Amino acid sequence: MIAKLRGRLDSTGDDWAVIDVNGVGYLLFCASRTLAALPPVGETVELAVETHVREDHIHLYGFSTIADREMFRTLTTVQGVGAKVGLAILSALSAEQVTQAIAAGDQAAFKRASGVGPKLAARLVVELKDKLGAFAFTTPSLTPASTTRAGKAAGGNVREDAVSALVNLGYARMEAFGAVARTAQIMGESAQLNALIKASLRELGGAGG
Repeated sequence: MIAKLRGRLDSTGDDWAVIDVNGVGYLLFCASRTLAALPPVGETVELAVETHVREDHIHLYGFSTIADREMFRTLTTVQGVGAKVGLAILSALSAEQVTQAIAAGDQAAFKRASGVGPKLAARLVVELKDKLGAFAFTTPSLTPASTTRAGKAAGGNVREDAVSALVNLGYARMEAFGAVARTAQIMGESAQLNALIKASLRELGGAGG
């Protein structure tokens, strides 16, 4: 099974790229985000690969990062999400954005992907909530921060500190992440930490005021 390819970028199309590895051209199907990140034709490229073997074909899917490949694998465990739809979702959303959408229960985010309607968007949010619980906190931008001051607005750091505060109060990390993500969407990037924590508690139904 092929897990990675490194070679010269030979050519690209709307949803594919060919990598020349020592004279052998490998056709990889890719999300538009992956294709946009590729270097010019002729330069060296390295992609993580997912290999699908079927009775009538062998397909290779290429990804810029291992995280994207893992997300592709996770997405395609959902009924109704084949390889084509999985790539469409990763064309519309990054792996981190998929994780955040799941945590926030944001079905609308998935509807931006070609082939994803209301029913499938709802199924993605429901079925992946538990599967992405650990994945949500493996990306750098979601690493807990402990240096942000309580009265300072600092975008992602404030959200991360708010999640940590809720966890310290006894809430499950994924539950806290979802509440903070939903609240931050409403309050905006200028939200202060204390206000975000209080609003997230109200979202969780754990406190007032």
